Amino acid sequence: MPVLERLGELLARAPAALSQVLDGVRRLFGGDPELRRQVAFSIAMIALSAKMAKADGVVTPDEIHAFREIFSIPPREERNVARLYNLARQDIAGFESYAASLAELCGSGEQNRQLLEDILDGLFHIAKADGYLHESEIGYLGRIAEIFQIDAAHFERIVARHAVVGDEDPYAVLGVSREMPYAEIRKRYRSLVAENHPDRAIARGLPNEFIAIANRRMAAINDAFSSIERALKPA
Repeated sequence: MPVLERLGELLARAPAALSQVLDGVRRLFGGDPELRRQVAFSIAMIALSAKMAKADGVVTPDEIHAFREIFSIPPREERNVARLYNLARQDIAGFESYAASLAELCGSGEQNRQLLEDILDGLFHIAKADGYLHESEIGYLGRIAEIFQIDAAHFERIVARHAVVGDEDPYAVLGVSREMPYAEIRKRYRSLVAENHPDRAIARGLPNEFIAIANRRMAAINDAFSSIERALKPA
């Protein structure tokens, strides 16, 4: 059964608050960690993007379009997605407690830290939909990164990956310095490709509905290395 259908099961219980949805995830999927991660990921993307829109004060058509670019929503599930989105926006509780709960539901360890980075990547894609990363959005996403235990240096690499067109720093995207030899940069690039391949993202719990997040991250990594390669590759 697709992940969004399982999410529909939770919403069919008519929750009055997002906390009740998260409690339902613990009860219904506690014995299936893989499914729990997938459902928690879907809720995180929907709920945290809604909280981000609330903090920003407005939902633009560009943001709606960006959401649909990374989230393949079957027509029959659109009502459930909209219901959860509105529930999160209307909930008076702050986003920090929900971000912490969702991180816990995704699990612990390196594999799950990468899954939390997938969530951040998706939120960044939505945030920059209007062609600009606003200060309030950077602050919101930085706080989520802290809750997800993603350190400052790693967060800066994610920010670099989502720079608006013309502002990209390919070295920052790969997390390398300009002084590093080309061979070491290439080694780092190959490591990132292996770590971030879409197949690995699916294996660690990224729902198929969100595979566009992994594809876009790979494109950013490839573009960054291509830019450096053109400048540094030995003749």
